[in-house]
Amino acid sequence: MTTDIVLDAYPTLPETTDPRIPPRRAVVVRDLIERWAHETPEKVFVHFEDNDETWTYRQLRDNIVQTALGLQQIGVRQGDHVLVWLPNCRENLRVFLASNYLGAVYVPINTAYKGSLLAHVIDNADAEIAVVHADLVDRLNEVPLGRLRKLVVVGSPKAADRLETFRYCDALLPRSGRLAAPPRPIEPWDPMSIIYTSGTTGPSKGVLASYLHIFTNAGPESWSMVTSEDRFMVNPPMFHLGGMGVMYVMLVRGASIAFADRFETSRFWESIRRTKCSVVFLLGVMASFLQKQEPRADDADNPLRMVFTVPLVNDVEAFSKRFDVDVYTIFNMTEISTPIVSGRNPTARGTCGKKRDGVEARLVDENDCEVPVGQIGEMILRTDRPWGMNSGYYNNPQATAKAWRNGWFHTGDAFRVDGEGNYYFVDRLKDAIRRRGENISSFEVEADVTAFPAIKEAAAIGVPSELGEDDVMVCLAPVEGATIDPAELIAFLRSRMSHFMIPRYVRVLPELPKTPSAKVMKTQLRQEGVTADTWDREKAGIIVKSDRFAATSTAAGS
Repeated sequence: MTTDIVLDAYPTLPETTDPRIPPRRAVVVRDLIERWAHETPEKVFVHFEDNDETWTYRQLRDNIVQTALGLQQIGVRQGDHVLVWLPNCRENLRVFLASNYLGAVYVPINTAYKGSLLAHVIDNADAEIAVVHADLVDRLNEVPLGRLRKLVVVGSPKAADRLETFRYCDALLPRSGRLAAPPRPIEPWDPMSIIYTSGTTGPSKGVLASYLHIFTNAGPESWSMVTSEDRFMVNPPMFHLGGMGVMYVMLVRGASIAFADRFETSRFWESIRRTKCSVVFLLGVMASFLQKQEPRADDADNPLRMVFTVPLVNDVEAFSKRFDVDVYTIFNMTEISTPIVSGRNPTARGTCGKKRDGVEARLVDENDCEVPVGQIGEMILRTDRPWGMNSGYYNNPQATAKAWRNGWFHTGDAFRVDGEGNYYFVDRLKDAIRRRGENISSFEVEADVTAFPAIKEAAAIGVPSELGEDDVMVCLAPVEGATIDPAELIAFLRSRMSHFMIPRYVRVLPELPKTPSAKVMKTQLRQEGVTADTWDREKAGIIVKSDRFAATSTAAGS
C-alpha cells in the first residue's frame, strides 16, 4: 500500500548520557514504530473489536507512514499542534501516531464539546489543522475558530465555514510521495500531546505531556505487571489518558491492544473473549456494573488475567474469584504518572496502593507543611526522572504556577496514609463534607452507598444544615429496572458506615449529570440542593444514633 512512499533520511544526534532518560528507541513514537516493524513485523499490534480486523506491526508502520505523509502534505510540521475531534476509530489511531511520527503534538478533544467550551479549547490549543468527524462539523460553524485554517473531515463530505476543507480519504491516504524528515530528532522530552481536563470548576486546562511523561505514567516502574505478551482492551475515549495513554504504553512494550469504541456492560465479556484480551481498566462504576450483573456459569471462562479497578472494588476476593482475575488498583490523574500502585489482590479495603519507586509523595496542609501519618493532607508529588510528569498547563501560566508551587505538583486530592505505607484517597479537596465537626469523605460515602444492589452510581454532596456546617446528601441513579427505597438504603448503611456519614437526604435521578469527560457534575447538584423530590430521613422519622463505643467527638443523635 505504501510502496511508492519514499522517506528521507532521519537525522541522528547522540543520546543523552543521563541514566534517568531512556533512549529514543524506547520512548519516542517514531522510533518505536520503526523498531517493532523491524524486530517483530508479524506480531499483531491492534485488534479492532468492531469487525475483528488486525494490524501487524509492519502494517501499522505502513499505515502510519501513509497518514504522516498526508498530514505533511497539508502543512503539518514538527512541533505543530494537530486538533483531533473524533470518536474511537481507525482514523483517530492513525492521526494520533502519524502526528507523533512527524514530531507534531496530538491534541484530542472531547466529542461532547460544543458552544463556549468548544471555543475555549480551540482557542487554547493553537492548532491550524483539525481532523474532525463529519457529524461534528456543524458545531464548528457556531464558534470562533482561533488559529484553525484547515479541516480534514472523516465521513461523509461536509465543509465548514471559514476553513479550507479536505476529505480524509483524499488528504490522509496518499498513494505516493516523499516524506520529509523532521529537522531534528524527536527527543523524549518533546511534547507528545495536550489532553484537556474536564473543567468542572472552570475552563478546561490543557495538560502538556512529553513522551517521558506518558512513558513514566505506565512504564516499567509503575506497571511492571503488564508485559509484552499482554493484550490490553482500550475502551475509554482517546481524548482521555486511559485511551491514548494505554495505546502508547503497549506500543512501548511491543505488546498489543484491542480497540473498542466504548464500554458496554452487556457485551463486555463477549468482546474480551473474542479479542483475547488479558488486561483491562475498569474505571469509575464499570466494575460495579459488572458485579451487579446476574452471575453466570461461565463468568470465569475468559482470557483476562488481570484487571485494574479505579477505585478498588468493595470485595476484591469475590470479584477475583468470580471472574478468575487478579485485581490491581492505582491512583493517577492526567497530570501525573501513577505514583501509587497496589500489589496483586490488595487486602486493605479502599486502598489505592503504595508509593512506587521513582516518585516522592507528601501529604501536606494548606501551607505545604507535612501532616503526621494517619492525618489527612493534600497529596503533592515529584519524580526522580526529568519530564516524568506534566510540562504545565498549555497557555495557562497562572494555573501552572499554582499547581507547581514550591517545586511540587499539587494534586488537589486529600489522602491519608497508614503506618504500612498504604495510601487512601479521601476526597477532592473541593468535595469534602463537614458535619457536626466531623470531616466526611464523599468518596467513602459513595463507595458504601453503591454497594446497595439497586444503585448504579452515586454522588455524595454537602448541603447547608440549619445547625451550621453541612448535612450529607446522596444523589443516586438506579440499576436498570430497579427501584431505590431510601429507607431500605439507610437500613443497609447502618452496619457499614459511621453514624455521622449516613445521609440525611436521598435524591433519585434517572441519570446523574455529567461533564463532557463523564465526571459527575457535583457543582450542579450542590446548586440544585434539596429539591422537592428529595427524601429527608429526619422528616421520615428515621433517627441514627451514634455507637456508644465510637471514637468520635460528636454528640449522639442524627
